[in-house]
Amino acid sequence: MVIRFIAVAAIVLIFWIGTRKMKIVPGRFQSLVEMGLDFVRVNIAEDLLGKKDGRRFLPVLTTMFFMILFFNLTGIIPLLNIAGTSVIGVPIVLALVSYICFIYAGLRKHPGAFFKNALFPPGVPLPLYIIVAPIEFVSTFILRPVTLTLRLLMNMVVGHLLLVLFFSATSFFLFTAGGWYSLFGIGTLAFGFVFTLFEILVAVLQAYVFALLTGVYIQLALAEEH
Repeated sequence: MVIRFIAVAAIVLIFWIGTRKMKIVPGRFQSLVEMGLDFVRVNIAEDLLGKKDGRRFLPVLTTMFFMILFFNLTGIIPLLNIAGTSVIGVPIVLALVSYICFIYAGLRKHPGAFFKNALFPPGVPLPLYIIVAPIEFVSTFILRPVTLTLRLLMNMVVGHLLLVLFFSATSFFLFTAGGWYSLFGIGTLAFGFVFTLFEILVAVLQAYVFALLTGVYIQLALAEEH
């Protein structure tokens, strides 16, 4: 929880510094903040939902992206060394927010037909609804939040465990085993450094994928066939 509070404080501080004195010709820090915000707006919100709906859901998509990104990055910061998303509470909450946005968008756009069309897609022969409706219910209303939670959680847990194994092995070979075993310590240290760089990529990618899938689910809820 302390690490999560630190990550939230870092988000607030960075965006406060980057936006407190906005200029028409931005400085470097303002430009960096604007690039991050534009990335979510253009590549996730407007690309999937269009300008009108993209603007409506932009705050929640932006919050998800940067919250997950900063929480993920704490896993590679010395003295913190664990991602805020590697304990299931945060992934569950984020998945529920995504799920609520999906339901809200569908009910707001198609108040009388959202659940009906989701469970009974048009064009399917009537007898097959006995099979199709339960499958649609499980895949649409149960598996989506579950898979969102597990995808984020498992990626960060596995990355954390790999780094722990590599650097624990380095400590053992260099300071406990000694002798020729120190050569193995150099190898595990090199692998640990490489996987640290890989974890940065995973941190960014998981933030993008989570926000993107949330946008996709909202887009499906807004689609005319619903």
